This record gives sequence, structure tokens and C-alpha cells, in this order.
Amino acid sequence: MVHEFIRRSVNTPASSFRVGLDGRAFSSPAAGVRRYVTELTAAMIAIDGSPELVAIGAGRDAQVPHGVVRIPAASILPTNLGWSIDGLPRACRRAGLHVFHAPAYTAPLWGVRPLLVTIHDVCYARHPEWYPYHSDPVRRAFYRRSAVAADVVITDSEFSRREIQAAYGIPGERIRVIPLGVGAPFGTAGADTNRTELRKRTMLHVGDLHARRNIGVLVEALALLRADAQMHDVDLVLAGVDRGSLATLLTRADALGLSGAIRAIPDCTDDTLADLMRQSALLAYPSLYEGFGLPTVEAMACGAPVVASNAASLPEVVGDAGLLVDPRDVRAWRDALSAVLTSPERAASMRQAGLARAATFTWNRTAMETLAVYRSLGRVQHADGRQEISQTS
Repeated sequence: MVHEFIRRSVNTPASSFRVGLDGRAFSSPAAGVRRYVTELTAAMIAIDGSPELVAIGAGRDAQVPHGVVRIPAASILPTNLGWSIDGLPRACRRAGLHVFHAPAYTAPLWGVRPLLVTIHDVCYARHPEWYPYHSDPVRRAFYRRSAVAADVVITDSEFSRREIQAAYGIPGERIRVIPLGVGAPFGTAGADTNRTELRKRTMLHVGDLHARRNIGVLVEALALLRADAQMHDVDLVLAGVDRGSLATLLTRADALGLSGAIRAIPDCTDDTLADLMRQSALLAYPSLYEGFGLPTVEAMACGAPVVASNAASLPEVVGDAGLLVDPRDVRAWRDALSAVLTSPERAASMRQAGLARAATFTWNRTAMETLAVYRSLGRVQHADGRQEISQTS
């Protein structure tokens, strides 16, 4: 690993303090990664005295916030591993960075210091049974190498901090917990008050459809709900990309007599998601494992009551603003969902609690706390007490 630093005075203006980010994150196929890096950098740009942000290797189609500088980069190896071995380190050395931030698990494998890596969760390491792909052992090794090499790891929750420590043995003092935020278009503004009937009867799940999301429990609970004559027309909307679970879910739904009761929306814009959250009776989120669970906060910001799993980070994030349920107890899910669907008073109380809870999660806070990490990493403390900004090369 190359460690070469060019010293600069600590009085260097903020505008000359340069932070690089892996620009591919702005067009990541993972919606949560795109949301994180886009919202984070937009919030940073809005803060007076923020450093210059550089998106290295951002594609032409990437939605990069105004004010973030794009720097092209190419690799002779057209893979994620090749990018981290070749294209990204070379581009970082040319860019004159003071800190490099890898916002999505993988980092340059040599020559880039100081190095900050964001790890949203380590479900792939803690539960590899959910990722039975032939290349997954390589991915897990790559993720481990990136985490262990980082000077600082940022994660979204105390739950994820503990999981990262357990998975990689990284000391707790090298892991910073910085919660995510919620921003536009998620909020109550723009709600269509003429569609209250949809709010009464539609349950919503937001997120890619795969095993750890545990959506089968919602299918089973929906069958129990519709057996009640008062709730025979309750339906379920699944907003998220299918990662291999949808066919099984629909087959089970047909076997339970739920044909037509479940609708999948695989490709949603943020505006569409926000509208679905405003119009639905509740957000149902039975996930077995989340590093944060951003849809729960976004739904609360839109005024949707939240019924979520009591597993992983979700109790930490949802708090007492929602109903928390054992993710494997179908009857408990039926009872919790019924409690919201049949009681306007309870639903209204949960909406108010959710709005108050969501207001505590802001991207400005996320940006401010992340900037503090950048500044601490970008300074070198000398024995005589002088601090200088270090530049990667």
C-alpha cells in the first residue's frame, strides 16, 4: 500500500480541500446507494465552507448534483475488481485529493489515503445463504478487504456497527455511526386528499424483492386479513425491483386465493414512491435484516403508518412511532395490520408520531457529520501540535 502525503497548512481555504468519491455510485443499480450518495453530496454542497467534491468515473447518465465536479476515469479491466485495482487508484492519484470516500462497500485496493468507506450493512457476510451466487465468495472477500483497509468506516446504525465488528473484527473506534436522512419528494406536501379510499385499503411494501425482505409473511397475513368480511378488499402493492422472489410470491398468492390482490411495480421514480406512500393505508416492512431501512423513515415522512419487523436496525430507526412485529409470526402480522386498517384513530395517532420521528432524520445532519469525518481524516497531527492537511497521491 502506497502512503505518500503532500503537506499543506491547516489554514488552506475550504475550497482547496478536495474530497473524491467513487462516481459509479451515482448510477448504481442499487436504489439505496444512489439515494445515499446523491442526497449526501447535494446536502454537502449546500453547506457553507464545504470541500470541493469530485465524482471520479461518474457515467454520462449519472444524476450528479450541481456543484459536484466530474472527473472521467477508465480501467483496462472492465469489472468492479478491475476498477478498484486499476482505474480508480490511477484517477485518484491524478486528482489531487485530500480524502477519498468510497460510498458503497468497495474501495481502491492500493495507493489511496486517507480512505473512508461507507458500509450500509453486512448481510452478505453475516447471512451468505441469502446470496447463493457463484461469484459471491469473491465479492465477500473484496468487501472485507475494502472494510479492513479503510481508515474510517461509516455505517447507518448502531446495529450495523455491531455487525461490522462481528464480521470483520474492526475496532469500534474506527466505525462512525451516521444515520441517513429523508428529503424531497418525501413528505406530506402534495398528498391527494381525494384518494382516501386507497389509503384505507392498500398496504405498501417498498424495496427490492429478495429473500431477506421476508415478503412471504405479508402474503400469508393478507390471506388471513381478507378472510374477514370487513377486510375482503385489502390489497398489497410491492414497489421494488424483483431479485428473484416475485414468481414464488405470486404462486403462493394464487394458492391462497389472492389472485389480483397483489400488484408489483418494479420501476418507481422517487415521486411515484412518495405518492404511493401518501396514498396507502400503511407501509408493511417485515424484513429480516436491514442496516437502516430508509423506506420506513420516508413513509413516516409521507404520513403513512409503519408496521415493521422488530429485527436488526428497525427498532432503532422506527422507535415507538410504529408497530414492531416478530418477522416470522404471521398471526402477529395479521393482528398488527388489522389494528391499523380497522382503527382510524390508531392510524391517525401513528401518522402524527411518524411525522415527528421522521423529522429527526435529515440529510443536512448526515452531511454535517460526514464532513466532520472528512476534516478529521484530512488533517495530520504532528508531535509539536501543528495540524496540516494531507493530500493523497
